[in-house]
Amino acid sequence: MISLYHLDRDKLTRTIMDGALDGLPLDTIWIDLFQPTHDEETAIERLLGISVPTHDEMQEIETSSRLYIEEGAIVMTLSVLYKPHTSGFSTAAVTFIISGNRLLTVRYADPLSFGQFTQKAFKHPALVSSGNQAFVGILEQISDNLADVLEGATADLEALSQTIFTTDTDRKAAMPSYRDAIYRIGHVGDLSTKAKGCLLNLTRLLLFFAGQSDVHREVKERMKILMQDASSIDEHARFLSAKVGFLMDATMGLINLEQNNIIKMFSVAAVIFLPPTLIASIYGMNFKVMPELSWGHGYFFALILMVLSTAIPLWLFWRKKWL
Repeated sequence: MISLYHLDRDKLTRTIMDGALDGLPLDTIWIDLFQPTHDEETAIERLLGISVPTHDEMQEIETSSRLYIEEGAIVMTLSVLYKPHTSGFSTAAVTFIISGNRLLTVRYADPLSFGQFTQKAFKHPALVSSGNQAFVGILEQISDNLADVLEGATADLEALSQTIFTTDTDRKAAMPSYRDAIYRIGHVGDLSTKAKGCLLNLTRLLLFFAGQSDVHREVKERMKILMQDASSIDEHARFLSAKVGFLMDATMGLINLEQNNIIKMFSVAAVIFLPPTLIASIYGMNFKVMPELSWGHGYFFALILMVLSTAIPLWLFWRKKWL
């Protein structure tokens, strides 16, 4: 699908092209290719005189394949978080191509940033007064969303931390199981790792674009602020990764404590029931001569002996505070 954004009397207008594309409106600022077909890519290449990278080429991770200048156009590919608020979150590659005064975006996913920026642009058309302005505006929205995602992940991790480092009764009431805690910690850890990868790509892209000689001074100032924001977000992501590691270690330590308590109870039970079992085994032996067999109180004597052999170890464990 091809979406054309152009200014008409200082008002942003969107035109969706479903059929053949023979030309572009004169004031076209932004061309958005969403899941384009081969014919749509060919039409854009013919109209703009540039090469549009394929889906496979957008997945390459080499810097030279993501940031380059070809046929006078600046081509930049960025990894963006996709569906970060769901369990199936991932990253999606988005290519930005600046050709003259126009911005061309190529994407095969629909990150939240694009919809949010489009809504802002309709309300404030000055955000898309040029292709460079639209480009930086989208990057600012992507950066804001990354910050919001990490803030939400931090809040979730803090709530989980308070649950873990509390009394046993409160922890069992608030946290269904340690397995759920590990899943939640792992989810935040994976999210922070992907966010750091996106921030790394964003920083490289900003440095590459800021190094172009034909970038307007106002755009460079906005990109300078954006790089500062990316740096602060990256520091927060590092803190979040360290917090994830700490909570994972703490959770595993609590699991080990629970397992040790269980093993301790089994050990105590084995020690407690060992003497009575020994006494019962002795009096269960089938020897012809056993003095207590003919004793009238032998049965009660054996029972009392087994009770005492159980009570004495229990008293010793309690006194030494092993229970």
